[in-house]
Amino acid sequence: MKKMDYGYINARVRGMYSSLLDRKSYDALLIRQDLPSVITELEKTPYKKEIEEAGVIYSGICAVEAALRKNLVRNYQCILELVRGTKAERYIKIFLSRWDVQNIKAILRGKNILAPHDEIFECMVPAGELDDATLAELLKQPDVRAVIDLLATWEIPYALPLTGAIDEYAESREMVVLEYALDHFYYQQALKAVRGRSREERIIRNLVRTEIDIMNIKNVLRLIRDAMDPEGALKLFLEGGAIIDQEKFFDLSSMKSSEEVARALDGTAYYFLSALSPEAFAPGRISQIERELDAYLMGRAVRLYRGGDPLSISVVMGYLWAKYCEVINLRIIARCKHAGVSDEELERELFNV
Repeated sequence: MKKMDYGYINARVRGMYSSLLDRKSYDALLIRQDLPSVITELEKTPYKKEIEEAGVIYSGICAVEAALRKNLVRNYQCILELVRGTKAERYIKIFLSRWDVQNIKAILRGKNILAPHDEIFECMVPAGELDDATLAELLKQPDVRAVIDLLATWEIPYALPLTGAIDEYAESREMVVLEYALDHFYYQQALKAVRGRSREERIIRNLVRTEIDIMNIKNVLRLIRDAMDPEGALKLFLEGGAIIDQEKFFDLSSMKSSEEVARALDGTAYYFLSALSPEAFAPGRISQIERELDAYLMGRAVRLYRGGDPLSISVVMGYLWAKYCEVINLRIIARCKHAGVSDEELERELFNV
């Protein structure tokens, strides 16, 4: 294993960070009136190459989505090559593995509702260890069970939790059974990989534990929204969070409304939820609350770049999240311009971290 040279790696990452879009670039995109003019503006940014390549195959919003995916994957693979063979590779792979989980979920969801292959493909980002060819083969499978069987044949680790949950899914036909199995496996493997005492492991572990808390809060909100039986709530509890333990999860899931959940989180890191407008807590609506939770996680992660130890994994992790946030914002801008959403509503949707 190569010796870790954070000075060199972080210098390279700072160069990549300087290529992220600044406020002026965002403003130039926001004042555009339609999607074609947004695409023209993106051709003036570091996304130029991917926009031009995507334009050969796709058009309109599909071209933008394809270009953003390709740019994200290129940047992430560049980071992975920088740390290849060092201890940091393990930490970066924890982050990138989230895309494997997301891609498998997208395929399973698509097969569950018999969605066209093109629609499923548009939801996938091959930034993890499952490459384009692997995902394409999974996408060819006729149904959910066949996808899981192929994962097992290839001895891909994610087959283990899915195989254990397939019978329950077959009986209930509820995708949440398979998705929970994947999430539980991913987070437990991530925590296992960073259970040591080094500063790098503490940094990654704290982020993972925060994300587990947020996943648990989201699960509570969905349980309440869908009026699910609190007695079955613990099936959706993810272990390992910093604040939400099993008892707290059960207490929250027994509450009557999302507003009550927000008030119960006063005094924790999620105190900001109780200050949301009444509209955020309208019955059946949890999207704004989920967005605030996502913004909190991204903000905390991106701050690692600005305020973390310059001779640790902080700079790299902060960049990975900052790039992720940028791509999400560009997708929001493109989709809103494509749909004719007002400028005011568009800006409310952006993540300012």
